[in-house]
Amino acid sequence: MKRALRTTALRSRTAANRVPRRTFVNPAGALKEVPPVDITTLPNGVRVVTEPTPGYFSSVGVYIDAGSRYESPRLSGASHIMDRMAFKTTANRTAEEMSTGIDSLGGQVVCSSSRETVMYQSSHFHAGTPLAVSLLSDTIRNPSFLPSEVSDTRDAAAYEIREITSKPEMIMPELLHQVAYQGNTLGNPLLCPEERLEKVDEMVLREYVDTWYRPERMVLAGAGMPHAQLVDLAHEHFGDMRAKEVVVPQPTVTAPSAGAGASRSTATATPSHLLPPSSSLSPSLYKTITTAATSLFNPAPVSTPNSLVEPSFAELATARARYTGGHQFVPQPDMEMTHVHLGFDGLSIHDEDIYALATVQILLGGGGSFSAGGPGKGMYSRLYTHVLNHHSSIDHCSSFHHIYTDTSLFGLNITAHPHHAPSNLLPILAHQLSLLLYHPIPLTELTRAKNQLMSSLMMALESRIVEVEDLGRQILVHGRKVTVQEMCEQIVKVSGDDVRRVMRRVVGEGMKGEPSVLVMGRQDVGPWEGVFKKYGLGNRL
Repeated sequence: MKRALRTTALRSRTAANRVPRRTFVNPAGALKEVPPVDITTLPNGVRVVTEPTPGYFSSVGVYIDAGSRYESPRLSGASHIMDRMAFKTTANRTAEEMSTGIDSLGGQVVCSSSRETVMYQSSHFHAGTPLAVSLLSDTIRNPSFLPSEVSDTRDAAAYEIREITSKPEMIMPELLHQVAYQGNTLGNPLLCPEERLEKVDEMVLREYVDTWYRPERMVLAGAGMPHAQLVDLAHEHFGDMRAKEVVVPQPTVTAPSAGAGASRSTATATPSHLLPPSSSLSPSLYKTITTAATSLFNPAPVSTPNSLVEPSFAELATARARYTGGHQFVPQPDMEMTHVHLGFDGLSIHDEDIYALATVQILLGGGGSFSAGGPGKGMYSRLYTHVLNHHSSIDHCSSFHHIYTDTSLFGLNITAHPHHAPSNLLPILAHQLSLLLYHPIPLTELTRAKNQLMSSLMMALESRIVEVEDLGRQILVHGRKVTVQEMCEQIVKVSGDDVRRVMRRVVGEGMKGEPSVLVMGRQDVGPWEGVFKKYGLGNRL
């Protein structure tokens, strides 16, 4: 009997030793060395870059250092319309021939514009690379801008604007940028303003192309093809490209009427293209929206004749984003939910603390009150465990981080049901930021966030089209490829002290300017100063 008990106990201990213990993996240590990328610069400045990754498909893309942040008032909205005008009639192909060529590739051909980049991309079988580069170069260099196609595109853009405007979760990030960077660079509208749609015609589009589609601002990136092949194709289709001299026409200054000065206001208004047409609004609501913010801390200066001078290409190309911050309430009496975005001036892509701030964003995480996923969907993140699991009246709470070349916009957003007092929403968000600022982060929680950040980077790069986009944009921004190994090594190094230091820079005593508070719904959230002082945020202690 004793022997049997000893044998059973021994087997139990042996079985227990075979059960793997729960550990955290360091993805950076498991990555294989990736061959370096090849970069060639053509005599005219076009950069050609390839990455030798095996696969059944190739991808190629043209990435242009352009976008809405570079638009002057006269070219406002051109990036949006150019995006939608891609792959239409050119000097060499009809619209039908362009469509037939795209279909023959059997892959995916897209164009998209952002605040800092315009991208033309194709994913196709290896044999389709020459045709893909030909199609991309044709739509970039030789667009016809037929009046009928421009008109159809404007109609499609107007519908798109109405659709996006009707969805708070889609329009709030756009509005927040305009509050955070009032009247400059990243605050320029990403969507074409409604009043600008009819003005963006062939002449405006051609001026936009001549101004920003310059060889030294272009990168031709590819994956899945020999570098020499892509260089030859670049010489063939882009080698003779030259930057055109840009002549900036200056507007005629009209003297204001005698009574104009008395009615001029310094309040920053919500752009009209982000709202329903005036005919669909009641007079009181329209007046409330267009007079906009309840307290904007940096109102736009009154226009003077000198301020009407159109900026030069050099001024637009080198202008740095100027964070302003502000508080804006967009009243929507018929809206069921209250939507709040709270943003801060973050760090640029070149800042050494950018990986720590990116880790904070993953650690905060969040999402909707309903999720079909498990821990991989962020169910263990701070905003889930601390907010959504404790407040049944909150429908959504998450963090965001929009990163740019010279700054970033970091913050939290929250959506609550009508019976949740709007005045209690800012304290909830401020409390979560305060915890990161003043309390140590458990190692398990920090490691989980870092692993999730690294895995999201690597899983995204499994897509060939994402891989090429990452390659092209990195050459535009850094002038070189920052490998996933380098990024993971930096993420692994992030410590709890790093998190607290970066939080002090962004939301603590190092906070630059005022926060950006955007509210949409039936009622505003009230002033933020007292809330920040209570939770020790900012430099107002």
